[in-house]
Amino acid sequence: MKMYLVLGILSIYLIVVVFFYLYQKTFLYFPNEDNYLTSEVINIDNKIVKVKTSDKIILESYLYINKKNAQTILFLHGNAGTLKSRIYKLNKFKDLGLNYLAITWRGFSRNKGEPSEHGLTLDGISGLNYLNNLGITDKNIIIYGESLGTGVAVNIAQLRKVSALILESPYTSIANVGKIKFPFLPVNFILKDKFNSLSKIENIKCPILVMHGFNDTIVPFSMGKELFEKIKSEKYSFFTSDDHMMRFSPELIKSINNLLKLLRPE
Repeated sequence: MKMYLVLGILSIYLIVVVFFYLYQKTFLYFPNEDNYLTSEVINIDNKIVKVKTSDKIILESYLYINKKNAQTILFLHGNAGTLKSRIYKLNKFKDLGLNYLAITWRGFSRNKGEPSEHGLTLDGISGLNYLNNLGITDKNIIIYGESLGTGVAVNIAQLRKVSALILESPYTSIANVGKIKFPFLPVNFILKDKFNSLSKIENIKCPILVMHGFNDTIVPFSMGKELFEKIKSEKYSFFTSDDHMMRFSPELIKSINNLLKLLRPE
């Protein structure tokens, strides 16, 4: 009788593991969830453009270019919603004298395709290439990764000699986040998109700014701190009491401005 009970429990557990393996993307990517919408309106100089990836997927993206600006932000958003939730950030980039290209992911914002670590990395590289085609070189591009986008940003910054890297609410790896959210699962074994930033961050040579909130309820602050400590290039931090999606407070703006001053020596 005990043996049947054990086998029954194991069978149920196996079914649960298989379920999470098959449907894991629904627990990682939330293209239809806009939790951070505000009433702010995008600046009138913003353009909606189409960025084409190397595998022929078209990404709806936001673009602002002023030829007088020295640096351009490539903005890589998190795992939920659309760019409409990030309008306040894009407007601040313009106010700071920065150009920006904010791409949307495959499978998000009516784009075709299915998100994956490989696919999102292709999307980010396609954003860089789009800016290159506008005459903006990698050395004048700052990659800004938000949440899930930090893993993509780290992947790309290993491959390209960009000006700097900004990481907002970064994680050490998706596997480590998964172990916290689903401690009953063999996450390392079943996870496909690992985004292991901790093992890659020390390969990046450009200056890096890490921004994280102590009260982050999605990615623990300890992960951002651990990632910061692993950086071997020039590094800066902005740690505050924010939750996951950080407010663009005067203090946060100042931390970005300090990075910009480093990149714009007088």
